[in-house]
Amino acid sequence: MTVNLPLPQKDQLKPVKGFQMGIAQAGIKKANRKDLLVMTLVPGSQVAGVFTLNRFCAAPVQVCREHLAQDGRNGEIRALLVNTGNANAGTGEQGMQHALETCDVLAKELQIHPEQILPFSTGVILEPLPIGKIVSALPAAVANLDEDHWLDAAEAIMTTDTQPKASSITVQTPSGPVVITGICKGAGMIHPNMATMLGFIATDAGFSPGLLGDLTREIANLSFNAITIDGDTSTNDSFIVMATGQSEVHIASIKDPHYAIVRDALIALARKLAQMIVRDGEGATKFITIEVLGGKTPEECHLVAKAVAHSPLVKTAFFASDPNLGRILAAIGYAGIADLDVNHVQMWLGDVWVAKDGGRNPDYQEADGQRVMKEAEITIKIDLGRGLASQTMWTCDLSHEYVSINADYRS
Repeated sequence: MTVNLPLPQKDQLKPVKGFQMGIAQAGIKKANRKDLLVMTLVPGSQVAGVFTLNRFCAAPVQVCREHLAQDGRNGEIRALLVNTGNANAGTGEQGMQHALETCDVLAKELQIHPEQILPFSTGVILEPLPIGKIVSALPAAVANLDEDHWLDAAEAIMTTDTQPKASSITVQTPSGPVVITGICKGAGMIHPNMATMLGFIATDAGFSPGLLGDLTREIANLSFNAITIDGDTSTNDSFIVMATGQSEVHIASIKDPHYAIVRDALIALARKLAQMIVRDGEGATKFITIEVLGGKTPEECHLVAKAVAHSPLVKTAFFASDPNLGRILAAIGYAGIADLDVNHVQMWLGDVWVAKDGGRNPDYQEADGQRVMKEAEITIKIDLGRGLASQTMWTCDLSHEYVSINADYRS
């Protein structure tokens, strides 16, 4: 079940010149499903990524960090490899060797260096990677490479997702159009602590070396770091932005007149993808936007938004359409703002003013709150009354189905 999330259509996903995808069925966890994805980039492309802060990070995450750090030593990143069905996390030295072996085999297929490949895995933790199945299926994935395989690629990286997540945008600049297309996966084990899922965005814009790294971190903070489903940060979270430089737009610095246009489009696409994850949250029936304003800093607004979005009591109340809204005030109070004056706090549920000056609004009627709680999309607005900063996060409710999905995940 999803919350107002239409299926992506193949003809709406625009090819990115210089970027190809190939898909295969390796039978990693289940037979007869797309579970292996190869992505390739033309020479001269720029690639940047951010990864999980979980100390038990998966072997492929460690390899990705090392290969990105070596970028330029043996040539730029030229390919990415993704498998689903197995996370290759909690697998020790054997897992590391398996991740490196997949890079070695793919490098031979593509006639590039292993260090030019970024590997990614998603699925069950603490189980050995079925390396033989992946190695055997790699030639088929390479033979399948094409610029127009975005929808297949989105399907190939799914785990508990109920549908593929993909989107595309073409933005006009003074020098010509720029195409941006992206995919992501995620439905559970989602909590903002970098980029809470696997996400890949490609554009045909060009960027000078070093420029894409800071931008990718900014994009993640404003999109994938602004969502939460269940408060669990995965061992495999990775978010990658790739720029092939095959359009007429080449950005030399943040002062370049094209920079703001492309930056805003990248953020908009990333936010759309991130919200797709929430709309497809495991067992979700409600899509909830949490707007916090009136803070002294964006950081303290983020603390409040995260506390509300993360609270199981808040999330279960929304599932039940129960306007037990004191749970939200409690979350605001324990968010971590030591000098918060609660007498200045205001709160709205949709168009209903619930809390006024730190207490129940005398005009608030529970029937009005329940009316909003029954809606599929709900906005909580909180004014801290102490400054001009603001921050927004997106989350979903927590239902019986979430427990069922995760109780049966390995079966």
